[in-house]
Amino acid sequence: MAARTTLNAKNLEALGAPRLAELLIEVVQGNASAKRLLRLALAQQSGPAEIAREVRKRLATLARAGSFLDSRQRKALLKDLEQQRQAISGPIAEQDPALAVELLWTFLELVEPVIERCDDSDGAVMPLFHQATEDLGVVAARCAVKPEALADQVYAALMDNGYGQFDHLIEQLAGALGEAGLAHLRQRLETLRARRASGAAHESRASIVRLAMLDIADACGDAQAYLAEYQGHDPKLLALPAIAAEVAERLTTVGRAQEALDLLDSAVLDERRTAGRSEWLEARLAALEALDRGQEAQALRWAELERSLSIRHLRDYLRRLPDFEEVEAEERALDLGFDHPSFPLALQFLHQWPDRRRAARLILARQSELDGDAYELLGPVAERLEREQPLAATLCLRAMIDFSLAQARSTRYRHAARHLDTCAALAAAIEDWGDIEPHDSYLARLRRDHGRTYGFWELTASRASPSLMIR
Repeated sequence: MAARTTLNAKNLEALGAPRLAELLIEVVQGNASAKRLLRLALAQQSGPAEIAREVRKRLATLARAGSFLDSRQRKALLKDLEQQRQAISGPIAEQDPALAVELLWTFLELVEPVIERCDDSDGAVMPLFHQATEDLGVVAARCAVKPEALADQVYAALMDNGYGQFDHLIEQLAGALGEAGLAHLRQRLETLRARRASGAAHESRASIVRLAMLDIADACGDAQAYLAEYQGHDPKLLALPAIAAEVAERLTTVGRAQEALDLLDSAVLDERRTAGRSEWLEARLAALEALDRGQEAQALRWAELERSLSIRHLRDYLRRLPDFEEVEAEERALDLGFDHPSFPLALQFLHQWPDRRRAARLILARQSELDGDAYELLGPVAERLEREQPLAATLCLRAMIDFSLAQARSTRYRHAARHLDTCAALAAAIEDWGDIEPHDSYLARLRRDHGRTYGFWELTASRASPSLMIR
């Protein structure tokens, strides 16, 4: 049984309301955030109008503020905004959805003043406003908003989307807009598109309209409208693999897989660039499967395996093989990985599959290709191989040690020292070094070549003696 002094709800309830109220007043002194939270809680007793009054007052204060905020102050501001958002989407929306919709639009108007007051290079601010647009979609669908009026609000928001806060607005408000609202929004965008403009203003307007039209097409489930947006206004974009893939996926979904394939065939794939290739490949596989052309899809998966050693495509390939054929195919694939011209790609493939035996063989056969700077790869590989393949693990560790010392990367000395200590421990498990330098010899060479790198040696268990370090 918990002691009566333990801080939990039951023990606090035993104090009684008067005493708790006194303590709360004492606790919130000097804590503006806690005071606002209490005011919101008190306002809930008087209904949504009173809560809304408190929220409006706070949002107006935040809109007027202009001082720049440091990281600590920004954290407090985001907490404050989150409290207001929860008050709107919670108790206010539950009792008066229309009022909540109005307040959420007001909340979203704070994007510009908030961004101008604090650094958002880490992307911590915008998710809060994206959540507010999601709330807006949920709440608006629950109240009798006029579709055309809502469409006009969406249109205005899209024209003032400088920070991307409304990027998902059409998707999130599609249910509330309905067919009538979406049609009205489309008409307004067409009118905007028809206006004459030039230069940067024209490009900006064209981009806004195109993205919005594509979102409307998706909201209506209209693959033809999605395709027509590109065909009618910027057909050259369909030559880009990523764009062709976007459209092809939608065509396949509505039973137009052959058109999707034709569109993908017309896209320009540049073997020197990877942009859009992955999307193009997935769209093509989906279209082939939809047309019951499974053998062609399998050939495409294997070709991608040969090119990029894609584990995902290998797994998809094996999953579609008849029983008992996947074992042989897996062996062929792993041999393919072993012989791949790109050593880093081959090692990553065998490590992630995983195949420790082949990974070790690859390291021993192509040890000259080990890049000690690739610690994100070699570190996990060495750790995975330590128990079963200590010699291969040692080569990975040595590559990282040698790079750190040769390049004088002092920030890595701590890791290099740890790697050297691991090499010493692994040496006891290696019976046959072959033509690879044994640990004692390697250690002596390190002391000879880098004996004056005191910062490194002070961190290792294999500390060099002063006489060796001075030579």
